[in-house]
Amino acid sequence: MAAADLPFTGLAGTVFGREASKEKPNILFIFSDQHRWDSVECYGSPLFKGLTPNLDLLAQEGVRFEHAFTCQPVCGPTRAVLQTGKYATEVGCFRNNIALPENEMTLAHRLSNAGYEVGYLGKWHLASSSGGPEKNFRARPVPPRLRGGYKDFWLASDVLEFTSHGYGGHMFDGKGQKREYDQSRYRVDAQTDWALEYLRQRKNDKPFFLFLSYIEPHHQNDHNHFEGPHGSKERFKDYAVPGDLQGTKGDWREEMPDYLGCINSLDRNVGRIRDELTKLGLARNTLIVYTSDHGCHFCTRNGEYKRSCHESSIRVPWIVHGPGFRSEKEKTVKELVNLLDVHATVLNAAQVRLPRSCRGRPLQELVAGKMPDWPKDTFVQISESQVGRALRTHKWKYSVQAPGKHGGRDSASDVYVEDFLYDLENDPYERNNLVRDPAYRTIRAELAARLIERMVEIGERAPSIRVTV
Repeated sequence: MAAADLPFTGLAGTVFGREASKEKPNILFIFSDQHRWDSVECYGSPLFKGLTPNLDLLAQEGVRFEHAFTCQPVCGPTRAVLQTGKYATEVGCFRNNIALPENEMTLAHRLSNAGYEVGYLGKWHLASSSGGPEKNFRARPVPPRLRGGYKDFWLASDVLEFTSHGYGGHMFDGKGQKREYDQSRYRVDAQTDWALEYLRQRKNDKPFFLFLSYIEPHHQNDHNHFEGPHGSKERFKDYAVPGDLQGTKGDWREEMPDYLGCINSLDRNVGRIRDELTKLGLARNTLIVYTSDHGCHFCTRNGEYKRSCHESSIRVPWIVHGPGFRSEKEKTVKELVNLLDVHATVLNAAQVRLPRSCRGRPLQELVAGKMPDWPKDTFVQISESQVGRALRTHKWKYSVQAPGKHGGRDSASDVYVEDFLYDLENDPYERNNLVRDPAYRTIRAELAARLIERMVEIGERAPSIRVTV
């Protein structure tokens, strides 16, 4: 359970220094899966012109975080971090298929205690565990005790790709009953239909917190393909190839049009949601957060789509709009932010005291210019493909991995070896690994020392890092 709480900062009611409504805002957290940062046009590197007009408008009227990163480039661990505000290794969910411990205080618990109606819709990915069929909820209802405190509204599947496809499938409601959508309805559209239904049918005056978790643009596991809306292959065939993919192998040539189709569908449905909030008179006092759990490198860095230190794997879009994040023209934040900051930001918006266990910081303070000591680097843990740790600064990417350790069994190590060093200012697409270049030995030593500091800060034992040269 949580330790003593930190004082409330008081910035939740501030709109770039101007006093906003003192009533607690509704909070709509829109979460996609495997969404590259550079596939949102307002990030300045469009893959397809006109792909994301609604997200672009959200950024234009709110705040866009230019350098946003995941804390763990894989689904389950990231979700555990968002819910608890702690690193995946602290929670115990350092890889997929480890259930969120039942005694963890989540966003839902804290917001419910603060008077919020709490709801969850979509992919959960925090209920199933290894150890037998009785712990496998990938294709059956998640029991209430494993729902992380989302007690007021629930329509979800633990692993959505096990109960649905791009067209046709189901989730489970709060009573464990199937809620189906037919094969004529694209999954993002159907899920948004249910989100709009929730907004329309609410019957109390409490502020709401709805965690809306889509699976798109994640690939469909059992089909081993991305599944965009019908017509995506033709509509999005003439895309601009991102610099990190040019000249590589991987499967992006055949999969990118459907990937972009998924993103365009997400964007269109963000527009539907904003329209409905306006019709219901909820737009003014609803905070909208859009981000994703990790990116996608299309099998160019390893044998699948993420689980690496590279920008295409760890960098994500992050746009916030509403109370505390509203502007007459787009505001872009250049500092490095991490999904670990989600927990603190949501609690701050809801005027809830931050627990001492919370590792992140509220973005409201950064936006308002109240945090001059914002970190100059961000820390990433990597599991499953390896036992890895990475540090990202504005200029450098430095990554290590543990020899002799198994990424699916081991959460940490006493020994790491240097794996990657990239000069991001001169090599933004990470084509030239400098980790074996003796000219950068001093830089590597400095980054290694800071990386060890980061590990120790969260309770890991100070490891040794073996240099390559």
